[in-house]
Amino acid sequence: MAYRPTEKTEARKKAQRKLLLDTSLDVVSAGGFSALTIASLADKANVATGTVYKYFASKAELCAEVFRVATQKEVNQVQLAAFPEVEMSCKQRLRAALEIFSRRALEGKSLAYALIAEPVDAMVQQERLKYRGAYAEIFQALVQEGVEKNEFAAQNAKVSADAMVGALAETLLGSIASAEQMPQNFNPEEWLQEILDFCLAGVCRH
Repeated sequence: MAYRPTEKTEARKKAQRKLLLDTSLDVVSAGGFSALTIASLADKANVATGTVYKYFASKAELCAEVFRVATQKEVNQVQLAAFPEVEMSCKQRLRAALEIFSRRALEGKSLAYALIAEPVDAMVQQERLKYRGAYAEIFQALVQEGVEKNEFAAQNAKVSADAMVGALAETLLGSIASAEQMPQNFNPEEWLQEILDFCLAGVCRH
C-alpha cells in the first residue's frame, strides 16, 4: 500500500517550512541575502542542515522563496493603499500607495536594500524583475483610471508606472546610503515629500 501523509504530518511539514522561511526573513532583514546560508539557517532554526535541504534544494532556491514572501507582503500593502475600500480620488490613492512603499522601505532599510539592489543569484534576480512589474501594474492601473476620470493628464500609463518604480528604487537607494553615511543630514520626512511630489507632478501635468 502506498504511503499517504496524514493531515497531522502535512501540518507539521507546513509549520516547519514556515519556521524556516520566517527565520530566513529575519536573517535577510538584518544582514541581507549574503548573510543567509543553509548552515546559518539550520543553526538559528535549531534543526539539522539535512532538514533544511528537505524543503529547499539549494541556497538559491531558499533565497528566491524568501524574496517572494518578503516582496509579496510589500506588494500587498501597496495594493491596499492604491485600491482601498473607502472613496478617495486617484491622486490621493496614488500618493498613499507611493507613500506606503517609501515609508516601509525607510523603516526597514536593510531589507529594502536586499530586495531592491543587493547583488543576488540569477534566480532571485528573476523574482526581482517579476515583482518590479507587480508594482508597476498597480501604478499603471491607478494612472489609467485617473486619466479616464480626467484627474491626470493624458499619458502612456505603462511608461509613467515604470518611471515611478524606477524613481522610487533609485532614490530609495540614495536615501539609504545617506541615512547610513550622514544620518545627521538626512531628513526622512523631507525626502519622502520630495519623491511624492516628483512622482505626482509627473502624472498630473496640468
